[in-house]
Amino acid sequence: MPVSKLAHYSIRTADLEQSCRFYERILGLKPGYRPPFDFPGVWLYKGGDEADFGTVHIIAIDPHNPAGLTAYLGDKALPTSGTGTVDHIAFLATGVEEMWQTLKAEGIAWRDRTVPSLGLHQVFIEDPSGVTIELNFPAEEVSGLAEATPAVAHNAISAGK
Repeated sequence: MPVSKLAHYSIRTADLEQSCRFYERILGLKPGYRPPFDFPGVWLYKGGDEADFGTVHIIAIDPHNPAGLTAYLGDKALPTSGTGTVDHIAFLATGVEEMWQTLKAEGIAWRDRTVPSLGLHQVFIEDPSGVTIELNFPAEEVSGLAEATPAVAHNAISAGK
C-alpha cells in the first residue's frame, strides 16, 4: 500500500497552552475535534476542515496521571530542545509580509532564505518546543522587497542553487 500524503505530525510538549497559542496565532491553525484520550492534548486544523484528523497534534503529560500518555504512546522523555530526529516541518503559504508583521508583533525570531531555482522564499521559525517550521512562500512575493523592508534586509539569506 503506497503512502498517499502526510496525515499529521505530533508534538510532545511540556507547555500545552504555549504550544497551542503558537500554532493558532502564528500559523492560523484552529483547534477541533480530538478523541477523549487519557492524556491532555489538542488537535489543530487548517481552517474548519476536520476531514483529515488535523494537521498538528499537540500532546502533553498529565502530571496527575502520567501513565495515560505512557500507556498510549510509550514512555519517552520530553526533549529539552530541538526536533530530535525530525529536522523540520514545512508548509506552503502565501502572504509573507503579513507573516513578517505577525512574527514581529509576537516577538518571534525568523530566518529568510530565497531559493531562486525553486521559486520559493522560505521563512524558518521555531515553535515553543524547539521544532523548526519552514514556511514556503512564492518567491515573487519578496521580489524587490529587500530594499523596502528592513526585516528582509536583516534576515535574508540567499541560497541560489
